Amino acid sequence: MEILKKFLWQIISGILFVILVVSVLTNGFGLKQVLTGFSADKLAGKTVEFINQYLMQPGSVASLTNAICNKKVSLCKFTVNVNENSFDSYVSSDGQILFPDAIEIEKFKEQNLAANNDNQQTSLENLPKVDKPEVGLFVMSYCPFGLQAQKVLLPVMDLLKDKADIKIHFVDYVMHDKQEIDENLRQYCIQKQEPGKYQPYLNCFLAAGEFEKCLTQAKVDKTKLNSCVSQTDKEYEVSAGYENKETWLDNTYPRFDVEADLNQKYGVAGSPTMVINDQVVSPNRSPQDYKEAICLGFKSMPEECLEELSAQPLVSGFGFEQGDSSGGECE
Repeated sequence: MEILKKFLWQIISGILFVILVVSVLTNGFGLKQVLTGFSADKLAGKTVEFINQYLMQPGSVASLTNAICNKKVSLCKFTVNVNENSFDSYVSSDGQILFPDAIEIEKFKEQNLAANNDNQQTSLENLPKVDKPEVGLFVMSYCPFGLQAQKVLLPVMDLLKDKADIKIHFVDYVMHDKQEIDENLRQYCIQKQEPGKYQPYLNCFLAAGEFEKCLTQAKVDKTKLNSCVSQTDKEYEVSAGYENKETWLDNTYPRFDVEADLNQKYGVAGSPTMVINDQVVSPNRSPQDYKEAICLGFKSMPEECLEELSAQPLVSGFGFEQGDSSGGECE
């Protein structure tokens, strides 16, 4: 019986939704004529009368506690007591639309962010510990947030060097047209063939996206690079898939299946996605936060983990200016 009481208003809400649909089609059951022009208390009072007349089950009575109208959103909030339980309900200030609940968007976003941060902290604390952590950052090479994450990761890669196995991987679809396919292939091949030149290239590319200049500056062997790009493109039918829109993801995004197996393994669904020791995590985007997250994956932390890196986030997109701590992603 107590359970029925607790969820009585939720049951009423479902019935109310159906009634409201009919209400729209019948000019609000005449509520507009009945309820408009009243003060907050009178408007809410008439609304409670409507609830009792049309919605309450025999033996149950709704009563009004208080009411207040918000002119900014043309909404009146009132509290209804049903069987010793109180529920906040709402009616439009013109008396046309009645509904039992509302979501305050900004408050909801703040609560959701706090909950996500709590979950994130728990997952980081529970990272599997290994001698040499394996780190993968999945990105789209022209995604502003993927670029941001790569820039944040660079000083960590430089600090931990051979202590952790840190690699850049690529999401299995692209959102920034053919240039992203071409750049994904370039970076994939540089990292595969000349890993020692990948960081110098990335340091240059992330500044302004000038790949030709950066290939020269990093002294990448362009003959080997072009051969690798061509072979990889052919093996995974990347360009062919781009030309055939029937193969696109949701008929919207070209596929990039070069590392589709890893994407499937970790359930990658956006750029950036970070994986540490086979666990997807979402640390805050600053070099210090990335370093701390990776260091939690060591069985025994090396002394490099004691070194402080910048706690400042970097701007999304190209450039190394300081930015905000956006958790945005391309998905």
